[in-house]
Amino acid sequence: MLLHSISQLVTVAGPPQRGVTLGCLGIINNGAVLIREGLIEMVGDSDEMQRQYADEEMISANHHAVLPGFVDPHTHLVWAGDRALEFEQRLEGKSYLEIMAAGGGIQSTVNATRLAGKDLLFDESIVRARSIFAHGTTTAEVKSGYGLVLETERKQLQVAMDIGRAGMLEVVPTFLGAHMIPREYNDAPHKYVDLLCHQILPDIKEWWNEIFPHERLPFVDVFCEKGAFDLQQSRSILQAASTLGFPLKIHADEFENLGGASLAAELGAASADHLVKTNPDDIAALAQSNTVAVSLPCTPFGLSELEYSPAKEMIEAGCTLAIASDLNPGTAWCGNMQFVIALACRYMKLTPAQAIVAATINAAAAIKLDDRIGSIEAGKQADMIILSTADYRQIPYRFGVNQVKTVVKKGVIHENVPTC
Repeated sequence: MLLHSISQLVTVAGPPQRGVTLGCLGIINNGAVLIREGLIEMVGDSDEMQRQYADEEMISANHHAVLPGFVDPHTHLVWAGDRALEFEQRLEGKSYLEIMAAGGGIQSTVNATRLAGKDLLFDESIVRARSIFAHGTTTAEVKSGYGLVLETERKQLQVAMDIGRAGMLEVVPTFLGAHMIPREYNDAPHKYVDLLCHQILPDIKEWWNEIFPHERLPFVDVFCEKGAFDLQQSRSILQAASTLGFPLKIHADEFENLGGASLAAELGAASADHLVKTNPDDIAALAQSNTVAVSLPCTPFGLSELEYSPAKEMIEAGCTLAIASDLNPGTAWCGNMQFVIALACRYMKLTPAQAIVAATINAAAAIKLDDRIGSIEAGKQADMIILSTADYRQIPYRFGVNQVKTVVKKGVIHENVPTC
């Protein structure tokens, strides 16, 4: 088909953008996109392409803007239950770490997810998947990490893959068995680290290759943070995962700077995520590597914190900066990348153009898929969103409403997607 009469065709063509180059949108005014067999074959001027491909099925964008589908490179989409009580406790003055130390936080969701059957877990999670798809996210990374035992971690990964195979949202899985020390090992955390390195990771690899023989291995992530895993424990887990062939990610510098971002750069991780307390040395290490710096602005917003990722310093240093939702039940029950962009503009001081790039091609690089998704150019997957407005800048400007009218995934048009 030929999608034509596009007011602004925001292509974001080219490689991921780092440093001061961030924000090159490659806009074609009055643009058109030729799609064949789920792939983008050509982009160009609408009038010219309508003449050249007059026999193609014609779909008009009605002079609205078209962007690449958003890529969300950090979500915890699959879980059971909620933590509304903890939200109330934070409003009363308790900190995230205080709640976690008292047995709440991640452990609360671990308890609920362990008890949930696979069908219940799928039913609760597919609702969230449909919602983020309707708001323009066409590909999302999805973590486990609410099991912390092999059986439940597998269950989460299986549900994530089932959601991806259900259609619409494309899922990129991540194993996050190192989300926190489970309560069973509170008195001997080194034993859980040894279990992860020497038993759980090999078992996950064997199981994955048996169940999903044609899929690449999931990422392996670790929460390098006070109250979770220290720097040496994080190094041990990531090195064990790398030896087994897993690609790497890391949670780092959300509450304290432990050096996790530099560790990610050293080990060649695809991304280092959160990065609120990241210091100049760690920023320099990221800038000198191919590790993408992923900011999660919904999380400090959800925690009523005043400090966000130091985006200006990261850009000036030459980092590849991406943004993500951190969709999770504790601190950021929000998978709407339009709102993430709005927050990034207000609190990280990104321009609308920079935020769009951070949510598309740079976000794709954070899950190692920038060769296939994240931009609108020949050879890429036909993943696009048609806005209800003519100007991409309306996304951060008019926050709180869904401005995605139509989602195109692998060349298939989806309209009126249910959000609940």
